[in-house]
Amino acid sequence: MTKKEKEFLFKLLETPSPVGFEMGGQRLWASYIGKTANSVECDAYGSTWATLGSGKKSVMLAAHADEIGYMVKQITREGFLRIDRLGGSDSATGRGRRLQILGDKGGVPGIIGNTAIHLRKDLANEKSPKPHELWVDVGASTADEVRALGIRVGHPAVYTDGPMELNKDRIVSRAIDNRIGGFIIAEVMKKVAVAKTKPAFQLICLNAVQEEIGGNGALMATHRLMPEVSLCIDVTHATDTPGINPSQHGDVKLGGGPTLTHGGANHPLVVERLQKVAKTKRVPIQHEAAGRFTGTDTDKIFTVREGVPSALVSLPLRCMHSVVETVDLGDVQHTINLMAGFVLSLRGKDSFHQSL
Repeated sequence: MTKKEKEFLFKLLETPSPVGFEMGGQRLWASYIGKTANSVECDAYGSTWATLGSGKKSVMLAAHADEIGYMVKQITREGFLRIDRLGGSDSATGRGRRLQILGDKGGVPGIIGNTAIHLRKDLANEKSPKPHELWVDVGASTADEVRALGIRVGHPAVYTDGPMELNKDRIVSRAIDNRIGGFIIAEVMKKVAVAKTKPAFQLICLNAVQEEIGGNGALMATHRLMPEVSLCIDVTHATDTPGINPSQHGDVKLGGGPTLTHGGANHPLVVERLQKVAKTKRVPIQHEAAGRFTGTDTDKIFTVREGVPSALVSLPLRCMHSVVETVDLGDVQHTINLMAGFVLSLRGKDSFHQSL
């Protein structure tokens, strides 16, 4: 990863893009990938895609732009905020954290309060707080003071924890899920653009909105773009930390390379091609099973219209849906190489439809 690439990734991670309010990050991503792409477009809800090359067929690489967060649900007379979850925010880790509320006048700093351990009763039986039990302090003493800051019910908020490097080869941040996917597909397009052999398929890189609440953006955009084949890039749980049972969650190691998922949405012929590319390009891969669903945009993409042959490529991630999500830079580069290799392997005669 070059210095400029890392600067872009860190800026992307720092830019608030909570689910349903993704345009800050989308504009930054569009500006970056637009230096490589032939065109960049955006739909009504903010899903953004870039295209490169031409051809009767297209291959789509799909990531999602949104991150988890909170939303203002109530402003009390005393000037505190009550909040609800945006996506899969973990309220168990919320107390004592710093927030940025995205109000009408810009970002407003706040903190999720934490009652001191000395004052809490029955600690032995204490349970994690529910979202409605969390309270936010923005330094106001009345509801009118809160409103004067440009905050109302319905404004989103995100944690303020940004990226840092961990022992050179790893990055820790909030929103790696799945801002790292947007970074990866932008780097794939750069790699394809300078390749000597051009793919027969047009390349579409989609950064979809609202994955964290059901894959809405990917569904809308795929219906519009209707590619011949699609790879979805998201994160997956690295199960190599204490307290995780591999017999229940599978064996996935941070630094072990991207994973390929088998079953359900994952088309056998697309997965087979990915395995061949991995072998040719010497990309280490890991394997995951999805007997029912993947829990990613892949589940929405493959069912559009008459069906889109799809596969999920996942990046191992520790501490998902927290402010200390951790990714290995070697895994990032291997994922870029795998996805670029897949795109460059495509020829005009290629079809991923099953035959009798």
